[in-house]
Amino acid sequence: MNASATFPLNKISKPLLSWFRARARSLPWRDDPRPYFVWVSEIMLQQTRVAAVMPYFSRFISALPDVAALAAVDDDALMKLWEGLGYYSRARNLKKAAQRIMEKHGGTVPRDFDALLALPGVGRYTAGAVASIAYGERVPAVDGNVLRVVARLTASRDDILKDSTKRAVENALAEIMPKDAGQFNQAMMDGLALPRPRRRN
Repeated sequence: MNASATFPLNKISKPLLSWFRARARSLPWRDDPRPYFVWVSEIMLQQTRVAAVMPYFSRFISALPDVAALAAVDDDALMKLWEGLGYYSRARNLKKAAQRIMEKHGGTVPRDFDALLALPGVGRYTAGAVASIAYGERVPAVDGNVLRVVARLTASRDDILKDSTKRAVENALAEIMPKDAGQFNQAMMDGLALPRPRRRN
């Protein structure tokens, strides 16, 4: 996807950030974006709607407030906390990742994209989301919503299910990533709420 061919993506940063700052939803992991909270929320939000995640997130954090607690939790207790969210491999990978964080990162969720990507259950989108939202790293976080938004803006017909398209969008967004990368990525994640641009005849 040559994302800049039909629409200069660098023009979206200011209006998108203005829109987000005026209308961003209040979410516990957004209001308090500590790395552990952002990471747990992003794993929960995989395949699950925000409204469904909210009560589970609060209960999970109350029971397991930090990486050390998650790494040490009994498997049955972990599954009980996750019960109802589905896709239970996410919970198992969370615990495995927490144990690795304790062993290799001193109990601190890493800020480096590649270090995050090496954790169980963490893909490129999640690594980008945690690095940018929790640490302000200027890296993109490209999920299905972001791919659709960019395709809409650029009038692209490229297949967004292809890895090559995803990488092209990541590269295009990395080139125009503003200083407030975390807010920019969150605004892009919420971007399907933006009005559709009018097509030129």
